[in-house]
Amino acid sequence: MTALAPPPTAPEKRRPPRDRPGKPPWLHKGGGAGRTMTGGWLAYLVLGFALLISAFPFYWTIVAASRSNADLAQVPPSLLPGPNLIKNFEAVLEEADIGKALLNSLIVSGSITVGTVLSCTLAGFAFAKLKFRGRGALLTLTIGTMMIPPQLGVIPLFMLIAELQWVNQLQAVILPGLVSAFGVFFMRQYLIQSLPDELIEAARMDGASTARIFWSIVIPIARPGMAVLGMLTFMTAWNDFFWPVIALSSQEPTVQVALRQLGGGYVNDQSVIMAGTLLGTLPVLLVFGLLGRQIVGGIMQGAVKG
Repeated sequence: MTALAPPPTAPEKRRPPRDRPGKPPWLHKGGGAGRTMTGGWLAYLVLGFALLISAFPFYWTIVAASRSNADLAQVPPSLLPGPNLIKNFEAVLEEADIGKALLNSLIVSGSITVGTVLSCTLAGFAFAKLKFRGRGALLTLTIGTMMIPPQLGVIPLFMLIAELQWVNQLQAVILPGLVSAFGVFFMRQYLIQSLPDELIEAARMDGASTARIFWSIVIPIARPGMAVLGMLTFMTAWNDFFWPVIALSSQEPTVQVALRQLGGGYVNDQSVIMAGTLLGTLPVLLVFGLLGRQIVGGIMQGAVKG
C-alpha cells in the first residue's frame, strides 16, 4: 500500500513590518493599540523653535519692564533683565489706580466668563440635542450675528445704558457680554461630537428631566469644551478696550483703560508702560495655568475622536 500524501497546508501569513517604508522621520512610530507614541527629532526641533518664538514677546516684556527708558532707546537694546522692575512697578501704582483697575477687570471678566460659559453651554445643548420648531432658523440667525461688526451697535447700546443710568458702572460692561454667538456655535459643535444620543435616551427612560440631564450628564461631558470657551472668553473680556473706554470713566477703569494713563509726558516712558502691561498679563497667565489641564484634555479628546 502506498502512503497518502498529507494535505497541503496554507502558507503562513507574515506579520507586516512595524514601520512602513518611506515614513517621514517627524511622525511617531507605531500607532496601534498599546504602542508608545514617540516623536522624532525634527518634531521636537520644530516645537522648540515655536516655543521660543511664542515666549519671546513675554520675555521682552519682562526685560523692558525691568529697565529704564534710556536703556530701551539704545541700539542694540539689552536682552537681559535690569534692576528697575520694582521701581517701575511703583511708578505704575503712582500714575494709575492699577489695583482698582485689576479688581474691576477681574469682576468684569469673571462675570462675563461664568455667564457666557453657562448660557452658551445651555444654548449649545438645546441646538445640538433637543428638537423644537424653528431650531435651524434660530441657529442661522445666531450665527449670522457674528458677521455684524460690534462697532455698529455702540451708539444704540450706549443710549440704552444711559437710559438705564448705568454709565460709569460695571454692569454696563458685564451685561452686553454675557452671551456670545461664537460660544453657542462652539458648544453646539462640541456636544454633537462628545454627547451620544443613547445616553440622553437612557436618562429619559430613567425618568430624568431635561434640567436633570443638563446638570448631571451634559455639564460633566462638556467640561473640557467649557474650559476652552472660558479661557477664550476671559482673554477677550480682559483685553477689551473699545467698549469699556466708552462706558466707563477714569474713576472706574478696567486694566486696559488704566494702561493708557501710564507713561504720559512729552516722551512716553515705555518701561513704565511695559511694567503696567506685565501686571495686566499675570492674571491671564494664572487663569491659563488653572484651566490648562482641561484645555489640553479637550484638545486631545477632539483629536482622538476622528
